[in-house]
Amino acid sequence: MQKILVTGGAGYIGSHTIVELLSAGYEPVIIDNYSNSDKIVLEKLQKITGQKIIAYEADCSDVKALRKIFSEQNISGVIHFAAFKAVGESVEKPLKYYDNNLISLIRLLEVMNEFKVNNFVFSSSCTVYGQPDNLPVSEDAPVQQANSPYGYTKQVSEQIIMDVINSGSEINAVLLRYFNPIGAHPSALIGELPLGVPNNLVPFITQTAAGLRKELTVFGDDYQTPDGTCIRDYIHVSDLANAHVKAFEWIDNNGKSLGIFNIGTGQGASVLEVIQSFEKESGKKLNYKIGPRRPGDVEQIWANADKSNKELGWKAKYTLDNAMLHAWKWQLAIDN
Repeated sequence: MQKILVTGGAGYIGSHTIVELLSAGYEPVIIDNYSNSDKIVLEKLQKITGQKIIAYEADCSDVKALRKIFSEQNISGVIHFAAFKAVGESVEKPLKYYDNNLISLIRLLEVMNEFKVNNFVFSSSCTVYGQPDNLPVSEDAPVQQANSPYGYTKQVSEQIIMDVINSGSEINAVLLRYFNPIGAHPSALIGELPLGVPNNLVPFITQTAAGLRKELTVFGDDYQTPDGTCIRDYIHVSDLANAHVKAFEWIDNNGKSLGIFNIGTGQGASVLEVIQSFEKESGKKLNYKIGPRRPGDVEQIWANADKSNKELGWKAKYTLDNAMLHAWKWQLAIDN
């Protein structure tokens, strides 16, 4: 059984990936500093999987802690989720984002080289495309100037990984460019748990419906889209998590190489369509208003996922409606 180190493994996407790894016969090992997650997730994971998860509380930029984990556990691969991810905060605190997101990656790659651990899956983002010239966007689209320091850390991280591979390192890497993860595990035991005011649309929707927020603001309805609101490719978090298992299988089959894959449904949905889907699945009318555009928002983007479908043997199976229902069940479970 291969042991996979999952950085940020108690976080939103990380925790769902732990479930998928165990289901596929891998043994995950978590490292998390719990700056944007909660230790109770470990108990919830045990409930879902029936297995106790090995977990270390440490920061990924702490070389001593990383060496301890690699010494104690026979790690055969790494999935790197741990990073700050709020676009707005990154604009306000760029140095915080550059320090955390880039230094942790560098330290991790150094320790992987030291312990001759070669298989690496990186949590990247469709933000690397900016506002693409052509839609749907494929992996060979040019990387555009980033709209935020957060987006730029993803671009630089990808370049760091490619440079390490080009230097003659034995590392094999898959860069997964996520579109917009939403939803929660169907059990409603784990889901998105934002600290403070949510930065993402769906938790803001569910918190508004639950009465935790007075109303939802839709940022702009004058975009060049069918209903005037921004369009994104919303993917169920469990589908996204499963792509990481497929990435390791791809590395096993392809040997020394670099793979870059879009992880999305291949379909765009507008903000208003997401709201309508939620209202249909929850049976609740949402209190929302139209506000001005938000700086830095891309007008529309969705994935061409053909490469992931063919080469990874991966395809999204959940619908937008499924994701909204699971997100609402999760919100109700938190409230109770």
